[in-house]
Amino acid sequence: MKTVVGISLGASDQDFKFNTSFLGHRISVHRVGANGSVAKASRLLKYWEQRADVIGLGVIKDRYEAGAQRFIEKDSARLKAVVSRVPVTVGGQLGDILQEWAVRHAQAELGNYFNNARVLFFSGLKDYKLALALSEHTENLMFADPLLQLGVPKLLTSMDALRMYGSGAHYVKDWPLPGVMASGPVKEWTRFLLRKAMQKATVIVANLLELDEFGLEELAGKTIITSTVSDQRVAQFRDKGVHLVIDGSPVMKGRVLGPSLLDAMISAATGKHPDAIAEDDYLEIITGQQLAPRIIYPSGFKRVNRFAFVIHPLSQEYFKKVKPIELLSQVSPPVLMDTLEKIMAYAPPFVYSRVSGIRSPTGVEAEGWLISVGGTPKEIMQHSPEFTYRRLLDAAAMARRLGAQIMGLGAFTKVVGDAGVSVARRSPLPITTGNSYSASGALWAAHDALLRMRLLPAPRGKERVKFKAMVVGATGAIGSVCARLMAKAAEEVYLVSPETAKLLSLKESILQETPDAKLFLAARADKNIAAMDMIVTATSGAGKKVLDIMQVKPGCVITDVARPLDLPAEEVAKRPDVLVIESGEIQLPGDVHMKNIGLPKGVAYACLAETIVLALEGRFENFTVGRAIEWERVREIYQLGLKHGMKLAAISGVNGPFSDQDIEDVRTRALAARAERTSLAIKASTRRNTKQVRKAPAASA
Repeated sequence: MKTVVGISLGASDQDFKFNTSFLGHRISVHRVGANGSVAKASRLLKYWEQRADVIGLGVIKDRYEAGAQRFIEKDSARLKAVVSRVPVTVGGQLGDILQEWAVRHAQAELGNYFNNARVLFFSGLKDYKLALALSEHTENLMFADPLLQLGVPKLLTSMDALRMYGSGAHYVKDWPLPGVMASGPVKEWTRFLLRKAMQKATVIVANLLELDEFGLEELAGKTIITSTVSDQRVAQFRDKGVHLVIDGSPVMKGRVLGPSLLDAMISAATGKHPDAIAEDDYLEIITGQQLAPRIIYPSGFKRVNRFAFVIHPLSQEYFKKVKPIELLSQVSPPVLMDTLEKIMAYAPPFVYSRVSGIRSPTGVEAEGWLISVGGTPKEIMQHSPEFTYRRLLDAAAMARRLGAQIMGLGAFTKVVGDAGVSVARRSPLPITTGNSYSASGALWAAHDALLRMRLLPAPRGKERVKFKAMVVGATGAIGSVCARLMAKAAEEVYLVSPETAKLLSLKESILQETPDAKLFLAARADKNIAAMDMIVTATSGAGKKVLDIMQVKPGCVITDVARPLDLPAEEVAKRPDVLVIESGEIQLPGDVHMKNIGLPKGVAYACLAETIVLALEGRFENFTVGRAIEWERVREIYQLGLKHGMKLAAISGVNGPFSDQDIEDVRTRALAARAERTSLAIKASTRRNTKQVRKAPAASA
């Protein structure tokens, strides 16, 4: 039986010993900890040199490569040189293979886990291959090499910077600077900067000993990529709030084998010196022994995905919420506010609100940022699309730095130009306009409101509710999808748009999908509006009057999905017998914390909700861009929303959410108005009949 010993700088209370059959050989495996003492590790090496066949030395790699540079870690090399009689390995090559495999395994198993993650490497030079692997999924990389090697208060933030640093700057640590790194103030400042970097990161790459001195403040909510995590270490990480640990070290006989110990076992079993073991040998052994990386949740399943969403002021009233401007606006003439509105359109993007507390029933969480650009709809429409594109791309760059994995466009930012196509093509992040869920939310809210009004005959059995619907702005991005879905639900659908050729094409397309749909076309809404039970307005008219609310039937449900609204509050106030709702509001799952966006707590517009649903699902892709929205995507986002706990929020109007009593009041007024109209119609008919009788010639005798 051969004896293999792993000597670690870790704690001795985690020592173990077992016998096993490995690659056809009986091996006695020992793990011995030195409690962080290099001197004790040296004594253990000398002791076991006379008793072991191969020794695994669990220290920092004795040599490593970073690009074209080759490095020798002098302290590790000196410790390794203590032994001359038997082979000694630190398992550097095997460790690189196992850790990179673990990261790639996690990315595939968890689905886009590292997309735009903010990753902090304690040493990018020592983990260069791992950094290369992660750079395939994120550019948000930070390397603490100059900070920890030299005490220089700077982090490297790109692979190019790391390569440049490795090409020569690392030699500065060999300069004669007695006592600089050991001095109290410098050390404290270095640790302060490192702690700040850890708090900003979502993923931390470090060895276990480097993480020992940090606690909840730095590690809570983090993903740790490290090696040789024992059960005791898992418990420690749980106490420190770590969400996920990714470890390439395999388990054998209930014990975690570090790369150095496993490499020593391979050397003993194959009879090859550790330096002679080839990559093909490792591949054959790893697959033959069915070794596997570990994904560990110290406190149970935990995943947090990240999003950003772009908002902008809908009017000058938004600026008055900013304290200095609020005071100024009370004494300033309107022309000053007009000037301010023009200036704010050029303002750089800024974070309006952090969003947290979103939790899906699946256990996945989402957090994000609302990023504001300064242009009002008036200013956005007065500038060229490229003007808005530049501001959205600046917002996307900010979102990338924050660690967002997808970005949504809100209100008029998704209307400009080609409706997100150019932004998606040039953005560092996937883009969605949210129009798919806006369309879904529009019909969801409209259908719910129609049923709650109880003015239509109840369907029999599996019959659908019979009603007439109109879509104003039917050829637009959201309107066309609303028209397609409405054609499957309503008895008759009236499609309204001034773009007559597009209307004709839209009708042909809908009839191919729904051959039995009854469709009617019009360039203006007033032609058939009086007969409608439901109206969806989805124009981008920016305040232009799109329909005459006074012609609408009492009890009609109008769903206004346009932003800004097609029907302002003063128009809605004219018809208390009509239910006008702002569609698309979605109740988010969890205890949501977010600054006021004009909706009740935890409620979001559907375009924002779409971004959040995609984040929860891990679908970091351009989901809805352009004007040709696919209704299949509308159906898909609706189903995904249900999966992640999205609910239709309390139906809201221009003055806020409707209570049950509010809807009942509208219904009562509608019934009264209908009764009055019926009475007036009967009286008018009676008068006409009376006049006809009076005008008729007398019957001949």
